[in-house]
This record gives sequence, C-alpha cells and structure tokens, in this order.
Amino acid sequence: MKSDLLYVDHVIETANVIASYLLDVSLESFLDNRMICDAVMRNLQILSESTQKISNEIKDKYPNIPWKDISGFRNILTHDYIEGIDMQVVWNVTSNKLPELRDEFIIIRDEIRNNPSNLK
Repeated sequence: MKSDLLYVDHVIETANVIASYLLDVSLESFLDNRMICDAVMRNLQILSESTQKISNEIKDKYPNIPWKDISGFRNILTHDYIEGIDMQVVWNVTSNKLPELRDEFIIIRDEIRNNPSNLK
C-alpha cells in the first residue's frame, strides 16, 4: 500500500503543474485555448484521484479540506464532458480555490514528515 505522504506530495505537485499552465494566462486566453483547458481539467482529475486515495485517518484529522467536494468536482470533470463543462467554473476553482488547497496540503505534508507515526 502506498503512503499518505506519496498522495499528499502528488496533490501538491499536480497543483503546481496546473499553476504553471496558467502562469500569465488570462481568463480570456484560457477560454480560447482548448489545449490548456484540457491539460488543466486532466490534472484536476489526477489531483482529485490522489485525494481519494488518502487514508480516512488523514481525512478525519483535516476536516477543513473539502474532501467530498473535491471528489464531486472530479466526477463532474470526468462525466459531464458530453453536456459541457463550464470552463469559467474550472477557471475560478484553479484561480481561487486551488492555491489555498495547495497550501493546506503543504501543511499536511509537513505535519506528516514531522510526525512519521501519521504515515499510513
């Protein structure tokens, strides 16, 4: 079984990748660039998958993380492509929510590293 630290690190890494795709990108250019939209959505799916593999012990310890919302957003990204995904919502999530989420996962990572007994 892989450790929580691996998945927490992966969330941080994926959030950083998304941020790199959006560096110096405006909402308008984001909406006009299918490749960036696709890359961001795919990485949000990957990030969400990693959060689902984190143990319940960690999830219970950090109730401020919207675990179910992240999972639900992944389901929308994965299954609502036929009806169309509101890319402005994706933009808002990546611009407003993802940096805060990344910072929360950095705190979790640091706490796990400082207390290896938290590792699963």
